[in-house]
Amino acid sequence: MSQIKIFDTTLRDGEQSPGVNLNKQEKLEIARQLERFGVDRMEAGFPASSRGDFESVKAIADTVKNTSVIGLARTIKSDIDIAWDALKGAEKPAIHIFVATSPIHMTYKLKKTPEEVVETAVRMVSYAKQKFNDIEWSAEDATRSDWDFLAQIIEKVIDAGATVINLPDTVGYTTPAEYGKLFRYIKENVPNINRVALSCHCHDDLGMAVANSIAAVENGATQVEGTINGIGERAGNAALEEVAVALKIRSDYYPFETGLKLDEIKRTSDLVSKLTGMYVQANKAIIGRNAFAHESGIHQDGVLKNAETYEIITPEMVGVTSNTLFLGKHSGRHAFKDKIKEFGVELTDDEVKNAFDQFKTLTDHKKEVTDDDLYTIVMEIKTDSSTVGKYHLENFQVQYSTENVPTATVILKTPDGKIAKKSCPGQGSVEALYKTIDNIIEETIKLVDYQLNSVGGGKDALAESHVQLIIDGEAVNGRGSAQDVLQASANAFINAVNRYIIKRSTAGKKMLVNE
Repeated sequence: MSQIKIFDTTLRDGEQSPGVNLNKQEKLEIARQLERFGVDRMEAGFPASSRGDFESVKAIADTVKNTSVIGLARTIKSDIDIAWDALKGAEKPAIHIFVATSPIHMTYKLKKTPEEVVETAVRMVSYAKQKFNDIEWSAEDATRSDWDFLAQIIEKVIDAGATVINLPDTVGYTTPAEYGKLFRYIKENVPNINRVALSCHCHDDLGMAVANSIAAVENGATQVEGTINGIGERAGNAALEEVAVALKIRSDYYPFETGLKLDEIKRTSDLVSKLTGMYVQANKAIIGRNAFAHESGIHQDGVLKNAETYEIITPEMVGVTSNTLFLGKHSGRHAFKDKIKEFGVELTDDEVKNAFDQFKTLTDHKKEVTDDDLYTIVMEIKTDSSTVGKYHLENFQVQYSTENVPTATVILKTPDGKIAKKSCPGQGSVEALYKTIDNIIEETIKLVDYQLNSVGGGKDALAESHVQLIIDGEAVNGRGSAQDVLQASANAFINAVNRYIIKRSTAGKKMLVNE
């Protein structure tokens, strides 16, 4: 079985999803989980895009030890220098340099001739080689590029020091047959291609990212790039969990394997979903909540008799287990700390105390506390560590009846420590609540999306709310949880505002790039 390396770009390409704005602590938690998951390489961000991204990449590079940490850079010296400053503390630092090679990109975006693009690419790869041993070079929009030109520029950047060549399907345009043929062409027409690894990077605009990635592997690619849950710009990227499980389940057909720990898929998926605010669709392959559900009576009968009648993947393979009850009202701090260790999350003594207090409060209202409940509490505490002044919900009340106009009263502590109180009516409870909070907050806010889900099941389940706001023209996601749906909704709204305030106070807007 040939080993296929996994290049995860959740923290870079995935974070470019509209409204996703992970802070440094959230990125660090995802990076730690990706390391546990077993990815070979993780693209931690684009260090030159903002101070915040630089600090996040540096923190990940200084923390992760068993996975190569990569920073993205344009063919600009300053990008390469900044990437090195962020990554030089890593055990396995690497840089990912990209430049567009398709006629439409070279003409209208770069405004350069093909000869100028070749010269720039070679010069910048040579410059990066002075700092990095491991250099991935990407031909942006490779699938709409001239193949002869691709072969020429690839040969030259290999001679300049590139160690990985990536042929991305930047706009999700290609098909499996075409993409496989491109890889065969490059292998057959670049004389020094045996000196590098070939990588594929597929977007899902036509719904073929995973199929295209596997076609590339069948035709010589030894590295697959993608994201957890397939998140990313537009329709997203190839979902790494789908690629890995497909190669595993069909090992009779595909002589390839990855080093991923498949039973970490659910935990990784849940963490990315929770922190990005991008819910996994119910019928998503591998990890959707319906992936192992059977509605048809014939299917149910077959599964009960023999699971293999309708299940080609066992839930346990991807880390889906029964939501075992583990703690209750009388559980002690020691058992609580042991359970947190199982999650692989490191908490300070103060964070443990805060989490334990919230857990105890939950047990006063919820008889059966599950892994998912505790994980939600822990991650909210772990990823909310900023010391920047924020809004804090002191108290709220919503008056509602079917005959009267709903009215909300909210008391907020503002970032400067003052107490503000207002009341507003609305067409419904949530609208009244949000309208009141909006009237207290100074920023110009527009609610774009509101979602409410339960954590686990049962009538006493925790409520988890996600919102997307446009604040002063910028899309920001927020999340909040509580036993009460209105409190969860209020927490999510205020969390989004606070995330915007923190981001504004620490860094400029991130620079989005395609690749």
